[in-house]
Amino acid sequence: MEELDILQIPDDGPVALIDADSLLYYEMGKPTLEEAIQGINNRLLHMLAMCGTSKYAGFLTLSKCFRYQVAETKAYKHNRKGGSKPIIFYALREYLQQEWKMEAVRGLEADDLVAVHAKPSGTIICSPDKDVLYQVAGKHFNFRTNEFIKTSKLEANKFLWKQTLMGDATDGIEGIPKVGPKTADNLLKKVTKGFEKIVIEKYVEKFGYYEGVCKFAETFKLVHILKTYEQVENAIGLDLSGSLQVHDIKHLNISYG
Repeated sequence: MEELDILQIPDDGPVALIDADSLLYYEMGKPTLEEAIQGINNRLLHMLAMCGTSKYAGFLTLSKCFRYQVAETKAYKHNRKGGSKPIIFYALREYLQQEWKMEAVRGLEADDLVAVHAKPSGTIICSPDKDVLYQVAGKHFNFRTNEFIKTSKLEANKFLWKQTLMGDATDGIEGIPKVGPKTADNLLKKVTKGFEKIVIEKYVEKFGYYEGVCKFAETFKLVHILKTYEQVENAIGLDLSGSLQVHDIKHLNISYG
């Protein structure tokens, strides 16, 4: 990665909303903490340079979110491998909180936090997570592939209902059995509104009226990323309006190399 002059990063660009959870996994395998910290700094500064801004707000997931209470059929993320993470993981997380001023909100995931604070203009979400990139409308930066993604409101709405149909194997969320991406796409392909009617009908068709509606509601709540302050208040009883803390990289003592 080429050397970057922090002072050359524009300070009048959008606010980068950073979903930082994956950064810990990208760098925790480095031989030393110093190398891992430098790797995180390099990634974040490159991210800001690509987005053309020195302003950012970063978010982490520190505790179990509300979805663990929502999941009844099977535990949320039940398929994730257990075991303790290396100590460097926790050191890096602390570093992001202390030096980069990244925040967490009990009961929410970083996915929710970047989505809730996103605005039609003035912000850009930075995340490698498909749920964020394709379920939230706007211009985003995928820092895993180093590319920009534009998701329209229609595309974001359709992706949500596609996930509700098929679930999300990554998080251990079951949808309708044997409904995968191709089947879900075919069901929603020619539709521009009324997605929920099609999806609910498919659940009822598979499970019967009562169980189908219950399973639909559970899956929807699990895959749906919170996108408004009102949704956050309904989910965890917390008012986040006016809580966004924006930082400027030029005011931090961060090295790049």
